Amino acid sequence: MGLIDYADAYRMLQRYGIRSVESRYVPNAKEAVSFSKGKPIVLKAISQKALHKSRSGLVALNLSSDKEITQSYNQLTRKAQQFRPYKILAQRMVSRGTEIIIGGKIDSQFGKMILLGLGGIYVETFKDFALRLCPITKYDAESMLRQLKSSAIVAPDKQTASHITELLLKTSRMFMENEITELDLNPVLIHDGTYDAVDLRIIK
Repeated sequence: MGLIDYADAYRMLQRYGIRSVESRYVPNAKEAVSFSKGKPIVLKAISQKALHKSRSGLVALNLSSDKEITQSYNQLTRKAQQFRPYKILAQRMVSRGTEIIIGGKIDSQFGKMILLGLGGIYVETFKDFALRLCPITKYDAESMLRQLKSSAIVAPDKQTASHITELLLKTSRMFMENEITELDLNPVLIHDGTYDAVDLRIIK
């Protein structure tokens, strides 16, 4: 049992057709600058010893210039020393949208369960979520979305609702077909009628 490496976790999402932001490990600041191609990026220090990266100061957002990227890379490597071993991950910056969480856990009585709710900083604040036993059907996924008090915010139109339904079905299938004990896609950013998984954690 243990945390799956970020790169392996993202590849798993790709196998199941789950959209995620472009990501790459960068061994030095020069590689991070090259990855950005002049567009805003995020840098994250990834370590199995730091499950909550933001709380540990291991995330730098909205970096645009070569100077910003280089300075933030060097700052992250200093902060991450206490969490060795670690790697620095670069991601494309997605700056707007509604944050949701899709999670999975194993209930001691019922087995694998899937969760949908408001994500990011709102998870603990509003506790607005829906749970179902896996594997779920399309009807289950649609009813989970309707159950949210924030459903009109999360899925303001049919296209967005359809994408979230498909995402739930794909995540349920991934959860059932692999030796996973826990997963968190948080946040998944809903934007422009679609979504992108921005951060994730998968435990075997």
